[in-house]
Amino acid sequence: MISNMRMMMILALVAAPAFANAACPDPVDSRAEMLNLIAKAQGAQTFTDGRRISNEMWEVWLRAPDQAAQSVLDAGMKRRDVSDFAGALAEFDRLADYCPTYAEGFNQRAYIHFLQGNYDKALVDLDIALSLQPYHIAAQSGRALTLMNLGRRAEAREQMLIAVENNPWLSEAALLADGAPLGLVGKEL
Repeated sequence: MISNMRMMMILALVAAPAFANAACPDPVDSRAEMLNLIAKAQGAQTFTDGRRISNEMWEVWLRAPDQAAQSVLDAGMKRRDVSDFAGALAEFDRLADYCPTYAEGFNQRAYIHFLQGNYDKALVDLDIALSLQPYHIAAQSGRALTLMNLGRRAEAREQMLIAVENNPWLSEAALLADGAPLGLVGKEL
């Protein structure tokens, strides 16, 4: 049986030649699909329905432009899941270099930077991700959390309000409650 580490090394070697001789295609335009999912999330009546729609959003964002990109994305996420942040970062660097118009490569790299406390780097990648995919709600909420950790509370609150408006079922919505880190203070309007 092949170990997980060995399988990731094999996947990296298999994907590497594809990167050497090919250009990543542009991602499929998912704007209409995302707007439909946002409308569904806003209209969902139960937590179960809201979470199902949130998962459907992730399916859209995690759909890489080609198989080589998908393999690298998957390898990076596997490394992230076992806290191999250096390995995950290397995979997401490769993905961002190969597919500079695919938002999820930047979003995933931002998440690794965030987990490592590199908030300035995370913010740069989140801004790129959102410029490529303005309806990437996970990047919107990630950007809010990053701004919050940078001490930029007003910007963080504004960004989180946008994310929660797009998907009211985000767990991060709790940060907007009165007394929470991004909640109203005093008599703010």
